[in-house]
Amino acid sequence: MSDKPILAVTLGDPAGIGPEVAIKTLSNPEIYKTCRPILVGDIRVVRQAMSFVDVQVEINGVDDVAHAKFTVGTIDVLDLKNIGVEEFEVGQVSAKAGAAAFEYVKTAIELAKAEIVDGTVTNPINKESINLAGHHYSGHTEIYVEFTDTKDFSMLLVGGNLRIAHVTTHVPLSGVSNLIKHDRILKVIQLVNDACKQFGITEPKIGVSGLNPHSGDGGLFGNEEATEITPAIESASVQGIDAIGPIAPDTVFAKANGGVYDGCVAMYHDQGHIPFKMVSFIWNSEKQAFENISGVNVTLGLPIIRTSVDHGTAFDIAGKGIASADALDDAINIAVTMAKTRIKNGVGH
Repeated sequence: MSDKPILAVTLGDPAGIGPEVAIKTLSNPEIYKTCRPILVGDIRVVRQAMSFVDVQVEINGVDDVAHAKFTVGTIDVLDLKNIGVEEFEVGQVSAKAGAAAFEYVKTAIELAKAEIVDGTVTNPINKESINLAGHHYSGHTEIYVEFTDTKDFSMLLVGGNLRIAHVTTHVPLSGVSNLIKHDRILKVIQLVNDACKQFGITEPKIGVSGLNPHSGDGGLFGNEEATEITPAIESASVQGIDAIGPIAPDTVFAKANGGVYDGCVAMYHDQGHIPFKMVSFIWNSEKQAFENISGVNVTLGLPIIRTSVDHGTAFDIAGKGIASADALDDAINIAVTMAKTRIKNGVGH
C-alpha cells in the first residue's frame, strides 16, 4: 500500500491550454514524489499537445486506473477515446470539445465517488463549449455539486497567504443582497474553518468581509452587516470558531495576505476574486501577457476532493506552448495535502 494518493487529473477543454499544461506538470519528476497522478482524457489530444510543449515522455494509455504505471517519465492517460484532433480547432469554441471535456469531469467524479482515486484535479473547461454540447452548467462547481448530490458548498480560492471562500458566486450583482443570509454565511464560515484544518492549521482565524462599503458604516450604506453577517459571525463564535468581522471589504484581504487571517469569507464573486488575482496573476507589460498565473480553486463541502487551476482555457495562447503550469502544480499539491488528511482519517488508499 502506497502513502501517495491517487489523483485523477482532467485534461480540460481539448482546444484550450489544459492539455499542454497537464503535460508540463505530469512530466515533472517532483510530482511523483508526493502522489500518483492519472490524466483523464483522450490520448490523441495528449499526443497533439506534446508537440506544442516539446516534451518527450512515454504515454501509457489505459482503460482502467489499475493499469497505470505511476512512474517518472510516463504519463498515464485514462483514455476515453471521445474526440479526435481533427474534430476541433485549437483555440476555438467547439461543441465537440465541450462534450469531451464534460465527460472527462464526469468520469473523474465517478472515480472519486467509487474511491478508485483519492481526489480530483481539474483543468479549465469552456462554459460556452459545454453549453453548446447540451450540458447547461455555469462551471465545474455546479457539475460537481449535481453529480455528488451536495447541498452546502462554497468556492475557496487558495494562493500564498490567501484562502478566500465565497457566500455567493455565479449570480448577477443585482441579486447578491437577497442571498446574504445568516444560515448561508454561517455555513461558509464553517466550511472555510474546516478547510483550514485540512491544510494543517489547527486553530484558524477567519476574517469575514462585509457586503457594503465600509461594512455599511453603521447602516448608512446598507444593513446586511447588522441583520445577517454579524449574527452569523456570533453563531460561529458560539460553535468555537474564531471568526472576526464584519471587516471592511477594502482591508480584510490585504490583512489576510499579510498573515492576519488564515481564511476569509467574501460575500460575492468579484469581491473575493479581484484581490486574489491581484496577488496570483502577474502581468508583463512588455510582453503584453501574463507571465505567471497561479492560484487554486477548491470546492468545499463535497464528499470528494476537487481542486482546480483558477484560470480559464486561454484560447488566445492555446497551442503555443507558453502557458504556465504553476497553477496546476499548486492544485495538485493542495489535493495531496487534503487527500493525506483523509487517508490519515481512514478514507482512501
